[in-house]
Amino acid sequence: MSDAILSKATAQIEAAGADPVLRPAITAFFDEATFTVSYVVADPATREAAVIDSVLDYEAAAGRTSTASADRIIAHITSENLKVTWLIETHAHADHLSAAPYLQEKLGGKLAIGREIQRVQDVFGKLFNAGTEFARDGSQFDHLFADGETFMIGSIPAIALHVPGHTPADMAYVVGDAAFVGDTLFMPDYGTARADFPGGDARQLYRSIRRLLSLPRETRLFMCHDYKAPGRDTFAWETTVEEQRGGNVHVHDGVSEEEFVEMRTSRDSTLAVPNLILPSVQVNIRGGHFPQPESNGVSYIKIPINAI
Repeated sequence: MSDAILSKATAQIEAAGADPVLRPAITAFFDEATFTVSYVVADPATREAAVIDSVLDYEAAAGRTSTASADRIIAHITSENLKVTWLIETHAHADHLSAAPYLQEKLGGKLAIGREIQRVQDVFGKLFNAGTEFARDGSQFDHLFADGETFMIGSIPAIALHVPGHTPADMAYVVGDAAFVGDTLFMPDYGTARADFPGGDARQLYRSIRRLLSLPRETRLFMCHDYKAPGRDTFAWETTVEEQRGGNVHVHDGVSEEEFVEMRTSRDSTLAVPNLILPSVQVNIRGGHFPQPESNGVSYIKIPINAI
């Protein structure tokens, strides 16, 4: 089936391959506590930049936040004299809290996510009994990306791709010749993301991954997480379409949709619930903001009992 959006992304990647000016400078920040990789994606010519999938440090036992991870990003942006124009989320994460509001306060930029976040807000708004005061229209974000929407980071073109399956709202962002794939894929030796969260769908995930792996083989792919596959001693988060197609242990070329769905469904049934899913999703569907403080000035995270 024809995919005009994918064709546009392919043309962008090919143009960046031919012209180094169209390739972004990418700096990764790995948070080992949540195994999350955040990225600063910059245009060297204009010094404009985007921050993708930032992390707010959260100590669950004490209910305390801190900003060491985000401050590392701020220090880099300051030292490189960058101007942040975008704060981008690939999806509403279930394993860490977003630091986007803190970064926005310090650095500026528009906070953005895929427009299907509205579906995630509706599902989890009900789970947390958030009430009518919780808007389920994505208005907590400055911008909601549609599938195929183009934007710029300085003079470098970018395009948003809707890649549901892990959640209904997952997006990948192709910036120049690089794609930031969120939780669709992990490194080839580790495989693919789970699809058993509310709204997740293993069949959709397979199709989203095949869409990404239809990009040019030389496309640089940047993961949102790494957990070190058995036998690998170092963390890693950059690969290529070619490497994924040839060696991804779950979804390399030749794995059928039915085989993948059977594997993913069986595997997901053995996985534990992520440690921070309840605080993370509760905050991230609000654009990284905590619930409104109560009469004593304190914000509270709800933990629904026997509900997931």
